[in-house]
Amino acid sequence: MEKTIFEQMGGTYTQQGDYYLTNLVLPTEKEIRPIGVWGQRHLRYLKEYHRITYANLLTSGKLNSYLVDIDERSMRM
Repeated sequence: MEKTIFEQMGGTYTQQGDYYLTNLVLPTEKEIRPIGVWGQRHLRYLKEYHRITYANLLTSGKLNSYLVDIDERSMRM
């Protein structure tokens, strides 16, 4: 049987009953820093009004650093 593109790129599956589920792992951020008030407000804004941007940042592992950056920019002003 020919491998799928996912398998050709090094992906693996786990069998759960009659189904094969992909073994996916979210990338981890290098450094977790605390998010301030403005970062938390921006997080709430992303969740409510920009769900796709929120999902993209979350799944790419860049959400925390993005929110910390927003918070630091707000503090400088």
